[in-house]
Formats: sequence, C-alpha cells, structure tokens
Amino acid sequence: MHIKQAISQQSGRITVSGWVYRERGSNSMRFLVLRDTDNVLQCVIKKDAVSEEVWERTQSLKVESSVTLSGELKPDERAPTGVELIVDNVLVVGDSNEFPITKDQSIEHLANNRHLWLRSRYMNAILKVRHECFAAFREYFIQKGFYEYHSPIFQATQAEGGSDLFAVKYFDSEVYLSQTWQLYAEAAIFSLENIFTISPTFRAENSKTSRHLTEFWMAEMEMAWSTFEDIQDHAEGVVKHVVSRVLERCEEELAVLEKDVSPLIAARDKPFVRITYDDALALIKKEGMDVPWGKDLRTQEEEYICQQFDVPVIVTNYPTEVKAFYMKEVPGRPDVVQGCDVLVSGVGEIIGGSQREEDIEKIKERLVRDGEDPADYEMYLDTRRYGSVPHGGFGLGMERIVAWVCGLDSVKDAIAFPRTPLRFKP
Repeated sequence: MHIKQAISQQSGRITVSGWVYRERGSNSMRFLVLRDTDNVLQCVIKKDAVSEEVWERTQSLKVESSVTLSGELKPDERAPTGVELIVDNVLVVGDSNEFPITKDQSIEHLANNRHLWLRSRYMNAILKVRHECFAAFREYFIQKGFYEYHSPIFQATQAEGGSDLFAVKYFDSEVYLSQTWQLYAEAAIFSLENIFTISPTFRAENSKTSRHLTEFWMAEMEMAWSTFEDIQDHAEGVVKHVVSRVLERCEEELAVLEKDVSPLIAARDKPFVRITYDDALALIKKEGMDVPWGKDLRTQEEEYICQQFDVPVIVTNYPTEVKAFYMKEVPGRPDVVQGCDVLVSGVGEIIGGSQREEDIEKIKERLVRDGEDPADYEMYLDTRRYGSVPHGGFGLGMERIVAWVCGLDSVKDAIAFPRTPLRFKP
C-alpha cells in the first residue's frame, strides 16, 4: 500500500513500504517517519508490543533504510499527515549507512550529492511538477491536431549562433550537438504541416547565471500556413494549459514548495500582455534604464517589464540584428522581425518564437551576415525552393517554465542533474 492510500483509509490493518525519513526513540519506544513517493507517515514501535526479534530489527534503522512495516492505522491529529501507524512487524529491506544529507547543507554539498538529494521532499515535489509540465505541453498540441516529430541530435550546422555549439567527433568528421530542432522541423512541416517535439538541447554558453544550463530540455512547435498572431496565440495557450494542469494536479507539491499560486491563477485566467520591442524600451526608459535601440533586453530589463503587469508579457517585433537568420521581416520595416519572447517574472524569457522568412535571398544574406556559408545550408534552402509556405514556431525552455511554476531561485533545481560550465557530474 502507498502512504497516500493509507492516509485516505484512515484506519485498519495495513502493510506499507518506504524509506525512513526521520527516526528517534528511547529504550522503550521508536518513532519513525516513513516516506514514499506520495507522502510521509508517522509510525510508532513500542518495545512491549512487539516481539524481541522485531524490536532488535528496529535498532539498526537509520535515515534512508528501506523497510516494510505492518500494523494498525489510527487517526491522530498530532501526526504530520493526521494518521499514525502502530507497528507490530518490521521487515528491513535495505540497510542504510549514515546518510550524508542533513538539515542546512550548503548548495555545493547538495550539488555534489545530487543523486541522494533527489530523495528529498523538495526535489520530489519539483520533479512531479516537471512531469505535469511536460505532459501538459504534449497534451495541448495533440489536442490541437499536431504530430509529435523528432529531429536529430547530431547536426552538421548551427541554427542559433555559431559561438555556443558543442562540437563532437563523429568518426572522421565533426558535428554539433543540437541547439534546436529548427532546421529539421521546417523540413518536416511540408509533410506533416503542424508538429511539436520535446527534446534535449545543448548550448555551450559560458553563462554562470540562475537562468542558464548547458544541457536542458526544449519543447518546440512548428506550424505551416501560420500567421505571426497564430504563433503568439499558441505560446499563450500552451503556457495557460501548463499552468492549469499544474494547479489542478499539483496542489500538494506546490504546498511543499511554499509556492504563492496567485501569479499562476492570474496567468491561467487573464489574457497575456502583448507589447512591441519599441513599447518595451519606452516602458523601461521611465525607470531610467536607457537601452539603445537594437540591443537585446537584459535580465534586469525583462524583470522590470514583468513587474509592471500581473500576467506574462509577450514582447514582439525585435531588431533584426539580434535575432536568428530565419526570422521574417515586418512588412515595411527590414530592421525589425516578426519575433516574439514570452517573459515571466523571476525567470525572464521562457519562450522565443517567430514567423519564418520565406525569401531565400534574404536568408542567404543573413547567413553571410552571421559568418556562415550558405552552401552549408542547402538542405534548409531547399525548403524555400520547393513550394514554400508561410510558417512559424517557437521553443519553450522546460526548465525555465518549471522554475517559474515552482517559484525556484534557479533553473538548476528544475532538472534532476543540472549541467553547467562548472559542473558535469554527478
């Protein structure tokens, strides 16, 4: 039986398995708090109520010993979850050494013991919320009639900027770990039209911030026959769907994380704010932050923008020079592209997307601008030579939306084993 079932049952004889979360006792009584994936259960073992053999088994129990306990379940308001197990039999499944994680450990110590820190109720709650975020993204696009499609991890060219690629020896050649599915997704829409993916992504950015990882998961979509408004609508729609599913299914986890859910409720129930890059510069200028036109928004500027509203903000129409080569120009303004970012408070950008450029010559010009040889992109350019159509898409950083939903200080806690410029193990 799982602990959640026991709490629901409230009384009666049960057998439950789990790990010792806390333990204390005396010569006549032992108190154990047992944990499993669902919750914790207070358990009491009285020396005079069990056999000598059972009592002896309890003496070796330490934190994280795995056990199966049998006994009588009774309601008890003093217990952490309102019920208590009066134990009459103990089976020690796996002994534990002295567990190296106790209260008030340093961030570095927890990172070095990440494989054990995953057992904490804190990480357990985050990983469950993460599961729901992934499930919600997939559910949203399946309901919209999109097909799940997978692109290669080994790629021959860059798609998001040549300076942040991980090069990998590939037999006698060199390839790169995927930065995005972008180029291969655009090829697939001419078959499936509307597609999505959830895939690992690799960026060799030497950024030691709370928002960056070198390996993370990207949820992406690409849509044939789209308008720029369609891309923004789906970005807003999928974030709302993620938030709705988490609020519905993760009440206990959000409570463990002590998350204020009011920003999530607002994001679920209210329309997102949509402003242009020009509007954004005018807004932050009021705060004395004078950003030259043509510069990308920094973290502090994104945060200020988010703080002016109680819902996520979609910023559109960025300068051409700060965005990827495949983004489509705004009609009549070649210096601006139909690109958009979704910003949330505490994290910043969680989604980047755009309508894609259809003009093959403009794509070639931008590749040259970025120091790339158009000849290396013949596969991609073929998508413009043979029946190109209006299309667009976006990428959602899953660790960032998990961090926002959970109220985390860093995206490093939004993934089981974070990879950064300074850490690649455990």
